[in-house]
Amino acid sequence: MRVIICGAGQVGSNIARQLAGEANDVTLIDSDPNIVRKRSDNLDVRCIVGNASHPDVLANAGAKSADMLIAVTYSDEVNMVACQIGHSIFEIPEKIARVRHQSYLDRAWVDLYREDHLPIDLIISPEIEVAQAIERRLEVPGALDMFRFGDDKLRVISVRCEDNCPIINTPLRQLTEIFPDLNIIVLGIKRGEKLLVPRSEDHMLINDEVYFVCDANHTDRALAVFGHEETGARRMVITGGGNIGYFLARDLERNHPELQLKVIEVNKERARYLADQLSRTTVIHGSALDMDILNEVNIGLSEAMIAVSNDDEVNILASLLAKRAGCKVVMTLVNNPTYAPLLGGLGVDVAVSPRESTVSTILRRIRRGRIIAIHSVQDGMAEIVEAEALETSPLVGTPISQIKLPTGILIGAILRNDQVIIPRGDTIIEAHDRVVTFVAADSVRKLEKMFSVSLDYF
Repeated sequence: MRVIICGAGQVGSNIARQLAGEANDVTLIDSDPNIVRKRSDNLDVRCIVGNASHPDVLANAGAKSADMLIAVTYSDEVNMVACQIGHSIFEIPEKIARVRHQSYLDRAWVDLYREDHLPIDLIISPEIEVAQAIERRLEVPGALDMFRFGDDKLRVISVRCEDNCPIINTPLRQLTEIFPDLNIIVLGIKRGEKLLVPRSEDHMLINDEVYFVCDANHTDRALAVFGHEETGARRMVITGGGNIGYFLARDLERNHPELQLKVIEVNKERARYLADQLSRTTVIHGSALDMDILNEVNIGLSEAMIAVSNDDEVNILASLLAKRAGCKVVMTLVNNPTYAPLLGGLGVDVAVSPRESTVSTILRRIRRGRIIAIHSVQDGMAEIVEAEALETSPLVGTPISQIKLPTGILIGAILRNDQVIIPRGDTIIEAHDRVVTFVAADSVRKLEKMFSVSLDYF
């Protein structure tokens, strides 16, 4: 597949890296020569300096023969015009644009993006994606992240193994013996900077981040196995009242009427706007780094604080102040990937990455065929994929213990006619089963080669 990516920032470069690693022909465009030079050194893709909304730049990037255009520059207008030119001049079949300004996303203007107007096949709003990702995490207290699969009958949950985890140092093969009635499989273990796709003899250590798949009805029991029995928050503080903070507060008001919600916003006019738009949320004008303001919102008695300002340093420091004051759980929005590995050691419970949310949404569009759902985890170190098995798939009709899966691929769960099946060695996959698979980044091509025809994977 030939793909043009407009914008070589964190999202664009991550997508370029993943697609290039899967033998796609990728061209990356950015107007900053320094960024282009850096990406040329680090990525196995063609890099071009130029404005992605200019026809000659797109032509030089090979737009005439491109299968897809992904526009993720920092300018909404450049992204939209690039898609228009890609359609009108070069007839590129698939066009994806990141659009931040909410005026463009108003439902009143939905006809704008019709094929005969401004043809964009998929519009991504990072702010909405992040707000939804945070609300998803809040739904499962104690989890670092949670993903829904199989029409929410299956869940993949990420947790940190702490001192009170009762299954530390227990070989994974023994989990079935210890908990025979619990539908759960460990899919991945993040240990330090490495992400492991575990084998049956592997075990978990303190401070490991563990991804496991379970029957949605077994969520609470599964969390308890890992030592997480936290209760849901009733008092919550959001710091930062930008688009993410507003969308999150609005959705929490709508979906969780029991919450006592407060928002801290440093800009006076924005705080006034939030107070007018939100009906049950208390809005405080002030800085989240001011202990007087934090005391005013009773941060020490709050079960959760979510720091989502547009400043990473403010988010991190506000989270540390809240934690020191006694707040039980802090979630921190971090745009700079350099900070992410440091947060766990500092005491931040959950780090939220806009990049991961956006990349996952783009990948869901790119992965065609029988792909139903996909999530990128740990900045692209792995993917969790839900796909439908077809009659001709080598998965079908053979006990899982006899399927020669490449290293780095693990079958985690099966959904068959609304029945959840956590596979064992003698489990046989049937045609049209929905299969949830954990795939390390360097094994995606192996998965493609093994299932490309039978699963119509890519």
